Amino acid sequence: MSRSSNPGCRVVRPGSGHAGKQGLSYFEGIAAETVGATGICMHLLTIPPGARAKAHLHEGHETAIYVLSGEAHTWFGQRLEEHVVVRAGEMFYIPAGVPHLPANLSDAPCSAVIARTDPKGQESVVLLPELDALVPG
Repeated sequence: MSRSSNPGCRVVRPGSGHAGKQGLSYFEGIAAETVGATGICMHLLTIPPGARAKAHLHEGHETAIYVLSGEAHTWFGQRLEEHVVVRAGEMFYIPAGVPHLPANLSDAPCSAVIARTDPKGQESVVLLPELDALVPG
């Protein structure tokens, strides 16, 4: 991260990653912890082939996803009854409080930019282990 001459403005070069509660690794990005953001976070995520997250929701925070490469299957809804495949070049919106579980069922990595209205990134994550078995491994 390098500082500009404009107070508060920052450049973040994703390098180190962190393990999310959801079971996937996120690359450092824009967040309260890195730049002092107060209303948004944005990270890079690469889901390895065959990997999936744990069922979860983001309490009180919306999520926007732009898939850079590959494709992600996402199950969503109160019982993960809905399913969508989001491919490179597509965007996906998840309202606050909606349970979801993303997975990469392909043999190539899936990379995406994830933005959320939670500046702390992981604070609003609520794991839903009772839903994990609803999506085949």
